[in-house]
Amino acid sequence: MAKVNRKELSLSQRDELLKVLRTRFEKNMDRHKGMSWAKVQAKLEADQDKLWSLQEMENTGGEPDVVGYDKKKDTYFFYDCSAESPAGRRSVCYDRAALEARKEYKPKNSAVEMATEMGVSLLTEAQYRELQTLGKFDTKTSSWVQTPPAIRKLGGAVFCDRRYDTVFLYHNGADSYYAARGFRCSLTV
Repeated sequence: MAKVNRKELSLSQRDELLKVLRTRFEKNMDRHKGMSWAKVQAKLEADQDKLWSLQEMENTGGEPDVVGYDKKKDTYFFYDCSAESPAGRRSVCYDRAALEARKEYKPKNSAVEMATEMGVSLLTEAQYRELQTLGKFDTKTSSWVQTPPAIRKLGGAVFCDRRYDTVFLYHNGADSYYAARGFRCSLTV
C-alpha cells in the first residue's frame, strides 16, 4: 500500500483513543486471549500513522479491536468489530472505477478508496470468516471484502454477511451500493 500523507493526532486525541481501545480490549478478552494491553499500547505509541488510521476506523464506527498476533513478525492485527458494518462507511460502491462507471445516482465514495485514505485494507474473505468466529457480525448489514482480480475485471465485486447463523459470500456489480452495505477494515501494527 502506498504511503499516504497523515494527520497527526493531538496528545489529548491520542490519549482518548488509547483509553477507548484499552477499554474495548479489556472488555473483549475472548478476542485476544493471552495478549497484553501494555505490549499492544507500546506498539501503537511507536507508530503515529497507525494510531491515526485507528482513529479513522473509530470515527467511522468500526470499533477496532485486536484480533490476532503474529509472533514471528511481532505484529498485532486490528479488525473492525462493530456489530454491524460501520455506519460511517455505508452506501459506497466497491472502487473508483465502479464509481466512475455509474451514469447517475453516484455514491459519495468507494470502499477501496476510503480504505486507502484511512491507511487500512478491506478485510479479505478469509479475514471476514475469521472475524465471524469471534462473534456474530453483520446480521442486518453486509460488508464489501477484497475482490479477486478476475471477478473485478468482469465488473463484479464480492461482499459477506451473516444470516441463518452462517457466513455467506455473495456477488454484486461493483458499482452497486446500499444503505445497509459498508466495509470492514484490517490494520497491522
